[in-house]
Amino acid sequence: MPLAVLVGVDLGTPHFDKELEELGLLADTAGMRVVARITCKRQAPDAALFVGSGKADEIKLLAQMHGATEILFDQSLSPAQQRNLERHCELPVNDRTMLILTIFAQRARSHEGKLQVELARLQYLSTRLVRRWSHLERQSGGIGMRGGPGEKQIELDRRMLGESIKRTKERLQKVVKQRSTQRRQRSRRDAFTISLVGYTNAGKSTLFNAMVKARAYTADQLFATLDTTTRQLYLGDAGRSVSLSDTVGFIRDLPHGLVDAFRATLQEAADADLLLHVVDASNPNFPEQMAEVATVLREIGAAEVPQLLVFNKLDALDKARWPLQLQDMFEVDGQPVPRIFLSAQTGEGLPALRQKLAELALAKMPNENALMQLPEWNEAGA
Repeated sequence: MPLAVLVGVDLGTPHFDKELEELGLLADTAGMRVVARITCKRQAPDAALFVGSGKADEIKLLAQMHGATEILFDQSLSPAQQRNLERHCELPVNDRTMLILTIFAQRARSHEGKLQVELARLQYLSTRLVRRWSHLERQSGGIGMRGGPGEKQIELDRRMLGESIKRTKERLQKVVKQRSTQRRQRSRRDAFTISLVGYTNAGKSTLFNAMVKARAYTADQLFATLDTTTRQLYLGDAGRSVSLSDTVGFIRDLPHGLVDAFRATLQEAADADLLLHVVDASNPNFPEQMAEVATVLREIGAAEVPQLLVFNKLDALDKARWPLQLQDMFEVDGQPVPRIFLSAQTGEGLPALRQKLAELALAKMPNENALMQLPEWNEAGA
């Protein structure tokens, strides 16, 4: 098992994770064991080493003391910074982006999911050639030569990567067309479509399983679900079924390459009639997590889709405290959004959620008006 040292740099952002808790969860999900953590403050990243030479020395010593085999940064590193840090620390150095890509590669199961992860990985690696082929630098140059084998190898690798990216994009485009056809078919059937969205590990798949009696993979870890699963949800009160989709979770600083690569999957959310925005009510940082989800929804063109906030995991929160924390109406992009509280694990509040979904399906009116006419939720989810 790889042993990792976690590094976080406080650049003055409002929500700096001083305990590196989320990075630690990512490392654990990727199959690593965290042996040490270190943080520091800087006004701006150092151009060469991101943290400066003194802190880089400290990181190297800490890694040696704990027998670490890898160093993980909570921020994205430039190719030059990554290469310089590896030379300085004499260990592999990776950033948050590469760690998330690694997890996605481990978790993807469907053909579409694997294609999307492969495209994001290839695009990431295409910017890292200067680091990947640094061992050939000693071969380049020479008397009367401007280049050399090292330069030629980099160009060859760049061309191979470019061809792989092109092929993967073409294959993924076919999947996009297939999904588009499926969505048009559902639209012609006048199907009411609902997509589950939310921060990773908010409990979306657990809620999905509880609602449709499915067996989607669930685990108390980040990115347990990567592949979109769609099932029919029968709403007795409405006398009809609706289409319910479980989608990949979002996370802070989700690499743009992944957002672009997963656009085919995330399009399910953009084309939905309603988004069930699942929130981990037991996480003290849930407002920041909701903001991150809102950011990604804007990126994929789903910001205007009506939402219903579902505060989940009440079983993990002291009932004497949660009404005080969650009783206020929440706003998304300046608009009030109705909310409901439940526990997908215990089933508390699920009947109320079904009832509200049935009201929306029955109304079959412009969704914003339908949501605004919903009665106020009570704190018990009843």
